[in-house]
Parts: sequence; C-alpha cells; structure tokens
Amino acid sequence: MKYETLIALRYLKGKKKQAFISMITWISVLGVAVGVTALLVVIAVMTGFGEDLKHKIVGAYSHIIITEYGQPSMENYKDIYGKVEKIEGVVAMAPFVLNQVMLTSPGKTSGVVLRGIDPSLEEKVTDLKKNLTVGNLQFLELDTSSFDVEKGEVVEEEEVTDGIAYNIILGKELARSLDAKFGEEITVVTPTGKMTPMGMIPRMKKFKVCGIFDSGMYEYDAGLAYISLKAAQSFFRLGDTVTGVEVKVTDIYKTTGIVKEIEKELGYPFHVRDWVHMNKNLFSALRMEKIAMFIIMALIVLVASFNIVSTLIMVVMEKGKEIAILKSMGATKGQIMKIFTINGLIIGITGTLLGFAGGVLIVENIDPILAFIENIFHIRIFPGDIYQLDKLPAQMEMADTLMIVIGSIVISFLATLYPAWRASRLDPIEAIRYE
Repeated sequence: MKYETLIALRYLKGKKKQAFISMITWISVLGVAVGVTALLVVIAVMTGFGEDLKHKIVGAYSHIIITEYGQPSMENYKDIYGKVEKIEGVVAMAPFVLNQVMLTSPGKTSGVVLRGIDPSLEEKVTDLKKNLTVGNLQFLELDTSSFDVEKGEVVEEEEVTDGIAYNIILGKELARSLDAKFGEEITVVTPTGKMTPMGMIPRMKKFKVCGIFDSGMYEYDAGLAYISLKAAQSFFRLGDTVTGVEVKVTDIYKTTGIVKEIEKELGYPFHVRDWVHMNKNLFSALRMEKIAMFIIMALIVLVASFNIVSTLIMVVMEKGKEIAILKSMGATKGQIMKIFTINGLIIGITGTLLGFAGGVLIVENIDPILAFIENIFHIRIFPGDIYQLDKLPAQMEMADTLMIVIGSIVISFLATLYPAWRASRLDPIEAIRYE
C-alpha cells in the first residue's frame, strides 16, 4: 500500500482532540448513503410502475395491430396470416372489429369503444380471459337463455341456432356506470344507421351481459366493451370484413424490428403499428417524469458532496503542519493532492456502498415496510381501489443502478478536487514559520 493511501486512512481516523472532524466525516458518509438509497428506491418504484403499466397495456391490447390505409375495413384478412406467422417472433394472430357506439341501460348512457373478437383466438393475443372477474370469454358465442345470474355462469352451454349470439362483456367501471349486472340486457346504439324519409335512424340492438373484466386500467375498464366477431360483423353490416388483425410476439421489446419485417412482407396498403407507437405520448411522459425525478433526487447526493468538501477543508486546515513537513521531505504537489483525493473518495465510496445496500434492502422489502408504516400511522399510502395495485411495484434495473452508483462516486471525486488543490498549494515555510 502506497504511503499516500496510508496517510489518507490515518487522516480519516483523526485524534481524540479532532473528534469533531471525525463526526463530520461520518455525517458526510451518511449523507451520501441516504442520497444513494433515496435515489435507488425512487427510480426502482418508477421503473416498477412503468413496467406494470406496460404489462396492463399489452394485456388489454395486442402487441402489434395491422390495418389498411384509408379503408374502414379489411377484406381477405385471412390471406395475410400465412405471410405474417412465418416471421420470427410472431406467436399468434386474431381478427378484430373496432367501432364507437353508445351503450344504454334504464336511465344510464355511456359512449364506449366496442370491439368484436373471436373468443378462441383473442385469448391467445391478449389477457382478456385472465382479466375476467365474472363470466367466461366463450359465453360470447353461446345461447344465454339459461344464465345463472347468482353464480355468474351459463347452466346449459348450447350453440345459438343462427350462429350469432348477441352477448357483451363490459369493463368493471363501465358496468358500474350503467348499473348493468351479469345476465341483464343493455342496448347498443350505433350512429350510422338506416336512411329513411325522416332522416338517419340509428341502428340499435339488445345485448346480454355475459362477462365483466378488470384490466387494472381505468380508461379501459370505463370505455371498452367486447362482443363476438360474428355479432360485430352482423351489427355493423360488415359482411366478412374486419377492422384489422392483432399480432402477439414473443418479446414485447423487439416489436420495432418485427413491425419492419411485417411491413416489408405485406407492403402497401397495410399499416402496421406496435404498442410503443400507439402509446408514444404516455411512455414519453413517463420517461420525462423518470428523468426529472432522477435529477431531483440526485440533488441529495450533490448536497451530501458539499459535506465532503467542508470535511476536507477542515482536515487541510488542521493538518497544515503535517503537510508542510511532507513537502519539506520531498512530497510533490501531485502526491499531496492524491492524499486528500483518496481521503474524499473513501468517504464517497463508503457512503455509496452503504446507500446501495440500503436501497436493495428497502426495494426487496418495500411491501412489509409500507405495511408497517400504515399500521403505525393508520393510513393507506397507496389505496388499492385508486391505484389498482395489490402491491407497490419496484424493480431495480442494472443500467439505472450502475448509473447511480458510478454517478455518486464521480460526484464524490469532484468534491475532493478543490480541497486537495488547496492542500497542494500550501507553502511549507508559512505553515511552520512560528513553530
């Protein structure tokens, strides 16, 4: 071990008469540790929220959607299956019909997005089946004359005689606003209807509620409803056409490359979009919020670095005679700077490691910690009925963690430069003149 490191360690310990400097040193270590811990926990929680939101979005909608430019519906949609399914990464596909309608029940009205789906294919591309709290996805195509309202199930599963079942699945919030329960009828009204001498008459049809889903996203639960593909084609007079095709892939973070492959394979006039493109504004806002929080919390580490500056300046003032003696013995300015740089780096690295350990410990046990705080103060920090969370999502990413740890050490290093430079400029003659 070089003598500069030995001297730096010795200066950290301090003597009994320099207890105040030692206390300031420990305060500096704790300041850095608290800053790093806070930064790790906040970024981990924001990352967890972002990931949770992503999974809810890709659970309610498929990863990729294929439509046609300038066309309200797609003909011969089955022809693209063979072209798309051979692309690496594609798992499943399903057709869908999309339209805006009005849902009405006695005394209640709500505008929603109505999706026509094939139940057997939809469960392969989205999480709708998993999100159902009442009913079953297959009920969309069954005769519902024998619904058991109390149990929320169909007693006798019989195929409808004409091949079309007019049943509907509602979001939890939508069902609540319409006061619609399992087995009850609601009316679906579309603004595009039949032209008569009296003007345009909206087309309407009664649908029976056969399921209720809870996606965890208020926007989806309050403004989304599902019917069968055949019912949608019949109700909207689409014939054998659909709005588009949903595509599920193996890795949601590789959709950009798969989109380019699909566009290359299908060509014009097909329009291909992935979940990132369709939610660009939302994820851009989340990214900006995460960056803003990173900068705000990083200020804690920056403030803690001023403690390192003040500690080293006090050490330089206290050790003036010893610095003069070292210079008299041949120590260069660079070696003197190195002593105090190492001194400050030890404080910064120790605080960073303690902060890292504290951050990991809190993130791994964040739910018990929150439960403990809630029990003490008798409050709900994150009410489940508002945030749609059964636990607080927290996820540490390697890139974020490394950035925080390295950034903390770099800030600590920069904080040592001025005190170390002042120490190296000390005149040994002036320091020991009156000794």
